[in-house]
Amino acid sequence: MTLQLRVYVPPHPLIKHWLGVARDVGTPSVLFRTAMTELGRWLTYEAIREWLPTEDTQIETPLAACPATFINPEIPVVVVPILRAGLSLLDGAQSLLPLASIYHLGLVRDEQTLKPSCYLNKLPAQMHPETRVLITDPMLATGGSMVAALEEIIQRGVDPVNIRIVSVVAAPPALQKLSADYPSLNIYTAAIDEVLNDQGFIVPGLGDAGDRTYGT
Repeated sequence: MTLQLRVYVPPHPLIKHWLGVARDVGTPSVLFRTAMTELGRWLTYEAIREWLPTEDTQIETPLAACPATFINPEIPVVVVPILRAGLSLLDGAQSLLPLASIYHLGLVRDEQTLKPSCYLNKLPAQMHPETRVLITDPMLATGGSMVAALEEIIQRGVDPVNIRIVSVVAAPPALQKLSADYPSLNIYTAAIDEVLNDQGFIVPGLGDAGDRTYGT
């Protein structure tokens, strides 16, 4: 069976609402942070559907025995925020995955070449091959930073089929690149915008998510 990248744009009204808040140039930094937290929460909710490993068992209610399904604690779950903007989605994701390990990965893009470079890597040397990895990065523009992040994660033993990406806005160049390099990926985003400008920013996008999150 040929693998094909899957991109989900959930039609949830709360995702649409908070996307509108985040896009608005008049949104102050404190409200922008709230919007990103909520987008992280609801996009993660969609992303972990039928993704977290579960196990079936039998329990006793106050009245009778019945079957029950629990998340399997033996399979590691990891969240990797791409610094610094990916941190804006972390609180929302972590509220649904409170036991997940958090590994920070810092990538910066050269504004002339649009190529990423790594300035911080807190990933462990090796990860269990069945580890579920959720990557948070608000903007998928050229795809360069995400490909660099995936290379670091996959070389540590993670199966790409167990990786899911949460973004706020994605653009065709990034999706095309990821589709060519990692066709088994699943991406959850609030919107797919049409183009990049000459500086590699998504249009209409939502501006620099890092600057807007931290008021810089």
